[in-house]
Amino acid sequence: MSNIIATGFSSGSVDGELESLEADLRRLRELGVDTVELGLTSIDLIAGGRLIKERVERLVALTRRFPFRYTVHGLVSSNFMDPATAGYQLGAAKALVEICDRIGAGIIVQHGGHLRAEQLFERAEADRRERDALFELAEFARPYGVRIALENIFSTAPGQYRQTPAEIAETVRAVDHSNLVALIDFSHAYIESTYRGLNFRDQIRAMAPVAGHLHVHDSFGRPQAFYQAFYPQEATALGIGDLHMPLGWGDIDWEDIFRELTFLPETVLMMEIGPRYRNEQAECLKRAQGLMQSNGGRTATAAE
Repeated sequence: MSNIIATGFSSGSVDGELESLEADLRRLRELGVDTVELGLTSIDLIAGGRLIKERVERLVALTRRFPFRYTVHGLVSSNFMDPATAGYQLGAAKALVEICDRIGAGIIVQHGGHLRAEQLFERAEADRRERDALFELAEFARPYGVRIALENIFSTAPGQYRQTPAEIAETVRAVDHSNLVALIDFSHAYIESTYRGLNFRDQIRAMAPVAGHLHVHDSFGRPQAFYQAFYPQEATALGIGDLHMPLGWGDIDWEDIFRELTFLPETVLMMEIGPRYRNEQAECLKRAQGLMQSNGGRTATAAE
């Protein structure tokens, strides 16, 4: 039986206010989605590491109007390797854990860290700094029953220090905390593997045994490098970059991957395929449900 318990789509505010988030949640409910990942840092809920209580109460009231299982995406700019901001980021991440508790979310996503090319003197302590922060955050999250999901990210600048997907898995193992799991972003792993000349499938195989959350969206694994599209659709036309396309638009062999890999219990398959592709989301949902079944070794029948 599959350890994947749910699938759904990510959502967030497009203007910093709760009303636009509510509109998207209504749309996802009509689509038949049961799980949503909330991009909460698209809304002002925290200031200087402190909760803005009135806004948090409004968020809690909003989430209770829907029957969703929730997960939360933390700071997209999260970077526990950065000595200048790591303390501030940890404070904001702890505040987000408190919000997770209020809305019943059991997962919060934390991006893997990085250093700029010129931060040479910070390199020696970067991994330790990140691991210490992750342990502190996981300890903070323990009484709330929230797991931190450490996501693999691809290199975004020349000379940048960033961990490979396999190294993200090693970080999770080294921290060795029950409230810390790895998050496989398959497209990110594909892009980074292309950039570094690594074997994509080997990289995600290394992550799977410690992975408790999944980000799924399609691409061709082509680094963006210095290419700048005028319209986002032009990057799609070239197949370049982190495209967040509907399943099947890229060339990731989803069925083969999900037949092979086994993840941790209580894993959520979260599709980061936004409302730009609203007309494709229903088909993506069906395909993701099929991936869940194939991951458990089940064969769908007509009766199902």
